[in-house]
Amino acid sequence: MKLGMLTACLPGWSLAQCADFAVETGYERLEVAVWPKVGGREFEASHLPIADWDGAAKEETQALLERTGLEISAFAYYENNLHQDPAKREEVRTHLKACIDVAQDLGVPYVGTFLGRDNTKSVKENMVEAEKVLPELVDYAGERDIKLIVENCVMEGWHPDGYPGNIAYSPELWEWMCKDLGFYLNWDPSHLTWIGIDPVETIAPFAEYIVHAQAKDLEIFPRKRNQYGFFGLVDKGDNPWDMGWWRFRIPGRGIVDWNRVVDRLYEVGFNGTLSVEHEDPMWGGTEPKVCEGLRIAYRELRPLIAEGDF
Repeated sequence: MKLGMLTACLPGWSLAQCADFAVETGYERLEVAVWPKVGGREFEASHLPIADWDGAAKEETQALLERTGLEISAFAYYENNLHQDPAKREEVRTHLKACIDVAQDLGVPYVGTFLGRDNTKSVKENMVEAEKVLPELVDYAGERDIKLIVENCVMEGWHPDGYPGNIAYSPELWEWMCKDLGFYLNWDPSHLTWIGIDPVETIAPFAEYIVHAQAKDLEIFPRKRNQYGFFGLVDKGDNPWDMGWWRFRIPGRGIVDWNRVVDRLYEVGFNGTLSVEHEDPMWGGTEPKVCEGLRIAYRELRPLIAEGDF
């Protein structure tokens, strides 16, 4: 198991800056954010020129990895592949395919995305739609020896009432997503925790599909949950992600039991990357605070990772 970091929390930095910081801190791998340069949205970044990929970009990236000794564990492009707007869906599909192409060129094994959701349809209706449109993407990736990995994020901010905006939020749906559609998991315990699922209990049943994992923690405020209910604030103002009764934290500052998580991952033979996804508002807002949050996460997780390969 290797310890990595997702670069999306540092959108103003170049990939070289992220890599130098990772090496200085002790991280071994980068999960590289590869959104197109649309800008403006939190926790998205464009750290490789996917749409303008050429030989020079490849040489520059390979030289950076050789200089730092880092590996790219996965690309991160988490968008809605079932968007109700056909134009938006096609835009996402096109960029995802470009990500797959660049991953093949660089030898990156995984490309991360969401299934997403058409918010005008039920979960079951979305499953029917997914079976029509998503196998093509799985096949496209497979033909290039790339696995598509889906983060089990609820994406509640994509739905006006805080319902799941990504139909990959529970083991019930993973059975279908992995075994029927051919996706793999970028497993994240924080999302499972707030919807009432013990994340550790989900590891063994899906061990063969958990090929990449994210390290993000969660803090819950029970009194606020008693006021707002499970689906959170009705009036979220200008922040659709504000549920009112919980917030993401860096590992060690929330309620996820990282000893149990890492131990169970080792037990099932996981030898991939545990990648810190920093979305902690207490350690956000400025680049120095984000960097310190990544350092705190590293110090929390590093003692749990065994030396050598097992």
